[in-house]
Amino acid sequence: MQRLVYENSWDKAVADQDRETIEKVFRETSIPARQEISFSMIRTALNYKGELLVTGVLHNFKQDRFTVEKKQLTYKEEGRTIAESVFTIPQIVLEAETSMPWTFIFPVESIINKPILAGGQLFF
Repeated sequence: MQRLVYENSWDKAVADQDRETIEKVFRETSIPARQEISFSMIRTALNYKGELLVTGVLHNFKQDRFTVEKKQLTYKEEGRTIAESVFTIPQIVLEAETSMPWTFIFPVESIINKPILAGGQLFF
């Protein structure tokens, strides 16, 4: 049975409205065929530094642990690559059948095309 967990700092800091959105996205997620890791989008934005923020719920449907160590992530909108970067995030440790909200921050230099900040998908 898939369960939702929060990284400690998220659990303490997430606003009630955001928590409701995260839990709604989690409840509405179905296990994709043959996909062990997936990401349900919540929102995208550019911060004051011009970095791309991709927020959503990361799902581990596998029977073993998943970590983000030297993982290439690609953010696309309408099939067009917007940003690519390699991530190592020690705080992300997803046990079997676990989901966790997270914001991936793509550095300015990883942005290939200007985002429209809508209709995006994150690929592992």
